[in-house]
Amino acid sequence: MMFDLRNKPIWRRWVVGVWLLASLSVASAAFPERPVRLLIGFTPGTTGDVLMRLLAPKLGERWGQPVVVENRPGAGSSLAAEAVAKAPADGYTLLMSTSANVINASLPTPQKVDFLNDLMPLTLLAENPVVLVTSGNSSARQLADLISAARSAPARMSFASSGNGTFTHLYGELFNQSAGVKLIHVPYKGSTQALSDVMSATVDVAFSPVTPVLGLVKSGKLRALGVIGRARLPDWPEVPTLAQAGIAGFDSALWFGLNAPAGTPNDVAQRITADVQWALSQPDIQAQLVSKGIHAMPMGTAAFRELIQREQAQWVRLIRQANIQAD
Repeated sequence: MMFDLRNKPIWRRWVVGVWLLASLSVASAAFPERPVRLLIGFTPGTTGDVLMRLLAPKLGERWGQPVVVENRPGAGSSLAAEAVAKAPADGYTLLMSTSANVINASLPTPQKVDFLNDLMPLTLLAENPVVLVTSGNSSARQLADLISAARSAPARMSFASSGNGTFTHLYGELFNQSAGVKLIHVPYKGSTQALSDVMSATVDVAFSPVTPVLGLVKSGKLRALGVIGRARLPDWPEVPTLAQAGIAGFDSALWFGLNAPAGTPNDVAQRITADVQWALSQPDIQAQLVSKGIHAMPMGTAAFRELIQREQAQWVRLIRQANIQAD
């Protein structure tokens, strides 16, 4: 409903304005009045999917409405981001965003969604440390061994990724720059085959979120050489972070956040943010996340936006320097 108040008396403009604000407040206070959809840009069983399927029932209890998780994989989460950006800005359709969305926004390829402006950041949810892994039979026992071998044989060792322009590709190129080595990039169409070829030593190393490789490292099929994250992992206290090993630029792990369509009312956004952060603080949720190698990292909207902007600037520089193209 549209109101043209330009030729109305001041008192009438004031009354209509108060009515509109009151209507919005009532609508926001009643949120949610129907099911809420959480879109994920990746397939079932991936780390973000695990995270959201843990949170959804807890939010459903809090809201008294079903919270439906929908997998919308494709284009590095761009399809899911596009669907949410085009949804009504009412809080009923949300995006589980990841570092991948920032990388997509940093690539030279045209994007259908402006991640920073078409989507409203609500809160950071969690981080999943990323691990540099090699075959369990590799002669590289520590990160220093890998770097020494790579420097002595330039362009003869390789790293696997889950595709051109993915975060596993960018981490590999950043490692090349920061460590002063030249590992050859071998892109795959997903992480499963990439890790399989690292296990068989067809490819020397790969960067991977910790969740998919926990069991493989414990069984000895893979060996962890370094961690991207804020601290060493409790399960592998002997494995240093890349920052501790003197490899600069690896300050942030793979993160997961929550975004809404731009223009979502502030009080609805605040309600969602507060309730999601409450869910993340619950002991049962935290215990389940820790068991899967996921660290709850709730962060306010302003800080989350700053994180996105800081990372985009970093990736834009790297993509230009390494001339990275997406598939």
